[in-house]
Amino acid sequence: MLRLAPLPILALLWALICAMAAPLAAQEATPEAPADPLVTAAPPMTMLRMAEIIRAIDPAARAAGNSIQFPIDDIPLVVIADPRADRMRAMVPIRSATGLSSEELMRLMQANFDSALDARYAVAQGRLWGVFIHPLSPLEKDQLLSAFVQTINVARTYGQTYSGGATVFGGGDSNGLYQELLEELLKKGEEI
Repeated sequence: MLRLAPLPILALLWALICAMAAPLAAQEATPEAPADPLVTAAPPMTMLRMAEIIRAIDPAARAAGNSIQFPIDDIPLVVIADPRADRMRAMVPIRSATGLSSEELMRLMQANFDSALDARYAVAQGRLWGVFIHPLSPLEKDQLLSAFVQTINVARTYGQTYSGGATVFGGGDSNGLYQELLEELLKKGEEI
């Protein structure tokens, strides 16, 4: 018969483990490098700062409430932020989610793992979207611009390479799928 230790003993053991772990963690921590006084940190991202960056891209961008809409290369991009939750999202509608096969959904999940990079494929409100989701305040300008590019790219490459950019993060299935496509094309090329 299994006999459980009394609750006070478990609590005591947990406290002992925590007490021992803190000094060990402190020993393993590497001290932070002193801040370079010549390098200034970018201010936290805000709705206003994000709107200024977007208006530099497209002066005709339309703001409504907590969202800003504008096209990049004729692809509509919607940026939504919630400063109280410290979250932002850049989104591109791709197609209706109706009729997505299980094979297509599997391919989207594979791409989310390795080739979509920081952008993702997502389904919401009956649509398939390319999305980038990030905490708002630590977001830097270059990250925001990269988010726009990656989100546009996952929309552009949907049904083809499912890529957020030129890089594929290793360890997933997309490289193998790309290799299969290359081999198939090479075989076809041999016949020509």
